[in-house]
Amino acid sequence: MNGEKSGSVWSSDNNMEKLATVDSCVSAAEQINGSVSMTETEFRPKISVLHSLRKPDGTTGYVDHMIESAPAGLEVLPMSWKTALIGKYDVFHIHWPEYLVRAKTVPARVAKKILFVALVARLRMTRTPIVRTAHNIEPHETGSSIEAALLRWCDRKTDHFICLNVTTQVPEGKPHSVILHGHYRDRPDYQSTSPSEPNRLLYFGLIRPYKGIEDLISAFGSLGADDLNLRIVGKPQSDELANEIRSLCCDNPSISTKLAYVPDSELAEEIARSALVVLPYREMHNSGSVILALSMNRPVLVPDTPANRALRDEVGPGWIYLYDDPVIDAATLRQALDMVATDDRPSSPDLSARDWDRIGEKHYAAYAELLGIPVTAETRGTVDCGG
Repeated sequence: MNGEKSGSVWSSDNNMEKLATVDSCVSAAEQINGSVSMTETEFRPKISVLHSLRKPDGTTGYVDHMIESAPAGLEVLPMSWKTALIGKYDVFHIHWPEYLVRAKTVPARVAKKILFVALVARLRMTRTPIVRTAHNIEPHETGSSIEAALLRWCDRKTDHFICLNVTTQVPEGKPHSVILHGHYRDRPDYQSTSPSEPNRLLYFGLIRPYKGIEDLISAFGSLGADDLNLRIVGKPQSDELANEIRSLCCDNPSISTKLAYVPDSELAEEIARSALVVLPYREMHNSGSVILALSMNRPVLVPDTPANRALRDEVGPGWIYLYDDPVIDAATLRQALDMVATDDRPSSPDLSARDWDRIGEKHYAAYAELLGIPVTAETRGTVDCGG
């Protein structure tokens, strides 16, 4: 029996009826053959999940991970308002909820807020479970008071939160589980054999005001070391921020920039050539950039936060370097570079808990429990973090 043909999409209204059908099939097979050897995944029902993520665009985004890690029986649907409001699916999974109500123009923002209210109302009326992955504690850019009220309302209606690390706090009393952010080791675009250049520092990723790029440029300039190089790769959030970065870098020939989106394969080369990745965020809770650097066996300098301490303990010594000052400075950069050069470390950090196949199974289990579908302890795999 093929796992993808073992049942139709489940809804909360017909779970037990379909489960009885599956059990009857197993019983009949046992009577005919004496035993069955199929695995649990070959019998489990199909669950259809609509994610609040745009369809893949050719770059590696979280939606790609969700689609590629989906196990047998789990259908991942990218976001469309038509599907969200009138389509059929079993679970709605929210990522970065603020983007469901934000837009560049006032009419578009008003329209999206109306659609958002209609969507949450529809989900409650149809008893469709709402799951939210808590990528951030709060939105990085503050929205309006109306937006904040809508997001609080959505949180109250959310049935289950998924935490990307063990330090995430969710609304009191809400069911939640830990499913770690997966690694990038298996992605073909992130394979590079380029050697590390000992004196090369790298910042990469979308450049936003909270990420502290101005602090890094200032700290690097204060080092006064002609043998070091700082490379900045990423698209600034605004033209104003791009111009500010160019102005700060123009007098320092040791700083080079590429202020644009780059293909994954090009980014892999930039990471591979670095001796140390520096991410001086003023706020940091979860970061795919940190996981990407570690996936390519490059050490990372990041602010000292509970989440980063947990990650340091997870991956082993010599990979995560922490600083506790509010703003990164030259002394921190110099100390980190010296430690990277002298510390003993294994050939790669321990990312064994971040395998995407395991993560896909944990997502299936979280959805299944919300829908009343029995799962085994092995399939469940989620770690309850209170609530």
